[in-house]
Amino acid sequence: MSEAASPTHAHNQLEHAASSYLRSAMRQPVQWHAWGEAAFARAQAENKPVLLDIGAVWCHWCHVMDRESYEDPEIAALINQHFVAVKVDRDERPDVDARYQAAVSAISGQGGWPLTAFLTPDGRPYFGGTYFPRQDRYGRPGFGRILLTMAQVWRERREEALETASSVMAAIEHNESFSGRSAERSPVLVEKIAASALKSFDPRNGGFGSQPKFPHPAALDLLLHLGVNRGHAQALEAFTITLDKMARGGVYDQLAGGFHRYSVDERWGVPHFEKMLYDNTELLRNYVHGYQSLVREDFLATAHAIIAWLDGTMTDREQGGFYASQDADVGLDDDGDYFTWTLDEARAVLAPGEFEFARKYWNMRELGDMHHNPAKNVLHVPATLAEVAAQTGESAEVLRALFETARSKLLAARALRPMPFIDRTLYTGWNAMAVTAYLEAARVLRENKPRDFALKTLERLLDAAWDGASALRHVIAYPENVAPAGQAPGTLDDYAFTIHACIDGWFATGEMKYYRAAVQLADAMIARFYDGAAGAFYDAATGDGAAPLGALAARRKPLQDSPTPAGNPTAGAALARLEALSGNPQYREIAEDTLDCFAGIVEHFGLYAGSYGLALERLLADPVQVVVVGSEPDAERLEATAVAGYAVNKSVIRIDPVRLVAGGVPNALAETVLRAPAPAGRPAWALVCKGRMCLPPVTDADALLKALSHGMG
Repeated sequence: MSEAASPTHAHNQLEHAASSYLRSAMRQPVQWHAWGEAAFARAQAENKPVLLDIGAVWCHWCHVMDRESYEDPEIAALINQHFVAVKVDRDERPDVDARYQAAVSAISGQGGWPLTAFLTPDGRPYFGGTYFPRQDRYGRPGFGRILLTMAQVWRERREEALETASSVMAAIEHNESFSGRSAERSPVLVEKIAASALKSFDPRNGGFGSQPKFPHPAALDLLLHLGVNRGHAQALEAFTITLDKMARGGVYDQLAGGFHRYSVDERWGVPHFEKMLYDNTELLRNYVHGYQSLVREDFLATAHAIIAWLDGTMTDREQGGFYASQDADVGLDDDGDYFTWTLDEARAVLAPGEFEFARKYWNMRELGDMHHNPAKNVLHVPATLAEVAAQTGESAEVLRALFETARSKLLAARALRPMPFIDRTLYTGWNAMAVTAYLEAARVLRENKPRDFALKTLERLLDAAWDGASALRHVIAYPENVAPAGQAPGTLDDYAFTIHACIDGWFATGEMKYYRAAVQLADAMIARFYDGAAGAFYDAATGDGAAPLGALAARRKPLQDSPTPAGNPTAGAALARLEALSGNPQYREIAEDTLDCFAGIVEHFGLYAGSYGLALERLLADPVQVVVVGSEPDAERLEATAVAGYAVNKSVIRIDPVRLVAGGVPNALAETVLRAPAPAGRPAWALVCKGRMCLPPVTDADALLKALSHGMG
């Protein structure tokens, strides 16, 4: 079938897309399709290979390739003549991205975005890479040459292409279906995971490995848990040094708060400047947990700053919801210019004394950090205010005043610059992660505003993305309420994170609707994703009717945190939490079976198995539940005492006495709490339960601390 005989395909189809990334390409001369049956039906009807581009709206090199190649009429003509072009937003379709990342890694040895793959008409990859320049450079062949070569391979060496495609699909199946069942479900395995992570710890700069350097929040929480609850000194040191160095580095936005995606150097100095919701919610939990356990004021300040940035930049305050990402750049000719400063730019907005302070405190120099503009500085903090005060003899109060004034003036001046694009898509799993982070922060920091906004977001999530029975959508809402042509299916991550968020919503409010939603979601997750024969969960639902397109036929059971916590341990942890409340033994059985599926191999994943280690620790240690009954200030004090100290197996539950009488508690909890003799005449009391055994109720903080010490031992 010729192009002329197919007029419905003779234009770019992305005008019908809802994704920010796809809509950014809808005026390109390439005849793009969104991922779907229509694109592959056309490829098979015309016997053409598929050119697949996977990227994200926050991805700098995706925009570079768009400008260099996909906006070039000559390149577009080659694509339109020889291929059916499909563009995918990796945030919108993580299931598609994961499989083709595995494919391209098998072909080229590396993945990333933009991902560029050449597929058979039925979607199996026979060649791929990441960014290809328009012309030959960077040691890479030019994209025009790649296109002509891949078209020729399909025409003249088809059997070779098909053979390659078959072997790549086999590699995806092998690489993405981890199998390592073992009976070793013991604290030793948790220690092995931590030891593997600690082998790459950088004691000088914090973090793990050299460059580029990523945060690894789940691994950090595992190290904190082991340090605080098992006396693992090296684990605690790795946690504290890493959080300290990150918060003082350029990877942290020193003016507005929030973390950039990663650092290109080992010192956390120069970041990739995009900011992701999921990084900041998980790092918020790290700093909250650090403050919770170590009472470090700098960790508290960083947690407050992350919340302030999210509140001010990344949230729909009216309806609830957290936006997905903030881009690194305004255009392709800058590199973090919105976030960086020359000395002249700082001098222009600060008084002389403020400028001298800012120059030294944030290490601003004539020769800065950025290759594209050496005068540009990434702000970072070589010495804390306390250290500066000790070095200079200046009073801490004076330095603090200078800091606040300089920071506010620089921030106000930065606000006048064009702001990098914010993707206002509300993704279900990422919003559920944010709900959990905000509810944890609200409880530890004793603040109501994060709690209230988290609950507003959870209400919107359940109302817009959950059908109340079995189907959870991947997207709560698109920007400007653009209606998608089709709904992105909910993934294992979406279900698992939302179960956690609903449990946390019940902890925060005592409202049974959140607990019931958690149970319904868990049952749906098991029905749709659990492999009852071999164990563990697939990342995409099974048995939805339509045959899977392309590499979606490959089955995946995600184990690695990359970068968000992996689906299987997250699901296992959710079921373990739910079993402790419901008493349903099936939840624990499935959680144990899921972790057993990977127990023989997981220690080798080290840094990328942090969420597995946390889930395993949750299962190994009896759940410690602290139930605080009462609504007076006495209950507030008991709750604050109970919350102190992070432990993955500890839950603090606040219950209004009225709910106890009205049956507003889950079954397993009712069996323990209702049997406890309530102290007569006291406005508040606390019950510490370990497993199914409870200590006698206590009514003051000192007694609660003793009970906790006994219960956690």
